[in-house]
Amino acid sequence: MSTLEERSAERRKRLVANLAHGPAEAEAWDLEFWQDAGPEVRLSALVAIHEDVARVEAARSCAEDSGADR
Repeated sequence: MSTLEERSAERRKRLVANLAHGPAEAEAWDLEFWQDAGPEVRLSALVAIHEDVARVEAARSCAEDSGADR
């Protein structure tokens, strides 16, 4: 098993960042990023989004059932 430092170093190697000077530049970079990503990466991101949405909906439903929004 790898150490925290090794995993952190590996994560930094995969990290991709950009500094946009406006919304149009950010959109262009985002499009290029996702077009360059392979299908496995795009599918994995989509699955993660669906899982996050399901968690939010479940938490919202639980909060509504408990009357937390009253």
